[in-house]
Amino acid sequence: MIVAPSQHDAHKSGILSKFRLFTPILAGATLKERLIGCLGALIGICLTGFVCGLVMGNDPHLPLIVAPIGASAVLLFAVPASPLAQPWSIVGGNTISALVGVTVTTFVTDPALAIGLAVALAILAMSLTRSLHPPGGAAALTAVIGGAAVARAGFWFPFVPVAINSLLLVGVGILFHKLSGRQYPHRQAVAPVNTHKTADPPAAFRVGFNTDDIDAAVANLNETLDISRADLDALLRQVELQALLRQRGDLTCADIMSRDVVTVPLDATADMARTQLLDHDIRTLPVLDGEGRLAGTVGLRELAAMTPAAHLPISEAATANPSDPAIGLLPRLTDGTIHAVVVIDEARRVVGIISQTDLLATLAKSLSQTGLPAGLMSGHGQGI
Repeated sequence: MIVAPSQHDAHKSGILSKFRLFTPILAGATLKERLIGCLGALIGICLTGFVCGLVMGNDPHLPLIVAPIGASAVLLFAVPASPLAQPWSIVGGNTISALVGVTVTTFVTDPALAIGLAVALAILAMSLTRSLHPPGGAAALTAVIGGAAVARAGFWFPFVPVAINSLLLVGVGILFHKLSGRQYPHRQAVAPVNTHKTADPPAAFRVGFNTDDIDAAVANLNETLDISRADLDALLRQVELQALLRQRGDLTCADIMSRDVVTVPLDATADMARTQLLDHDIRTLPVLDGEGRLAGTVGLRELAAMTPAAHLPISEAATANPSDPAIGLLPRLTDGTIHAVVVIDEARRVVGIISQTDLLATLAKSLSQTGLPAGLMSGHGQGI
């Protein structure tokens, strides 16, 4: 059912359109995230200034904290995932740029030429050292027009206070983000590899877009994006998954899981587990502890080189809840390492298992219902 927008909604939309220039363009820029960023900047700048005061003794001839650190704090606490906000970018970018600025001041006497050269050469130096950081331009400029205090410090200025300021701010940032549950420094998405040690790309990456497509798309935009190619690849694949969940996310894990699950106890031997796997023609066995809770999984790959009486080589289990969308398991069951996802309840008791076969059969059925040619596959679902 389509509901026509009310006059109030239309009026509100009209007002917002007039102020579209004030709409945040950053994805994920929620009010909560911005408030966390404000708190981080408050703590980071105050602590940096306080510690620098203790270290440098509040020297009236030396700035306690340089202005570019304020811009660094914006990046560090408001967009911590940005490549421009990483530790080396902040410390290296500010320090190297300040060093460039001092060097330019030493050899160029014309102020107008000096300020231009300082910023331009700072960009070049940061690019060559992979430490591009926008506040670095301000650090270079400060080294040129900072006045008597900066001139008196000379080549010490890039290190005291610029490098000290930057190091302290990064240290506070790492601690703050850890306490607030954020990831910093940002860990770039890892490029997928074929776990079977062949030249083929992983199965999930043989169709759809690839890295060459991403490079071509970015080149066509003719813009520099504030995100790494690996992160962009991961983001686009997550978008694909979310679209699939929206279109076919009505089926839950409980709908397609195998319920008669073959398991082994934690104290079973390798020979007992191997027998269970071969008798039932399956590849993955959930391992249960003494209270019947999931302790992990074991598979034929791990048991291949084990002696019959050896203890089980237990691996961490891939798990899901019965109410989770079944299509959401697609990335895990196509990564080349996981053959089955164990479905558990809140007490970590096994209620079912979903294998690659189960998910493939579900996708085949879904495709056939849309009129696309697809064969319906069947078979025992536990880790085939």
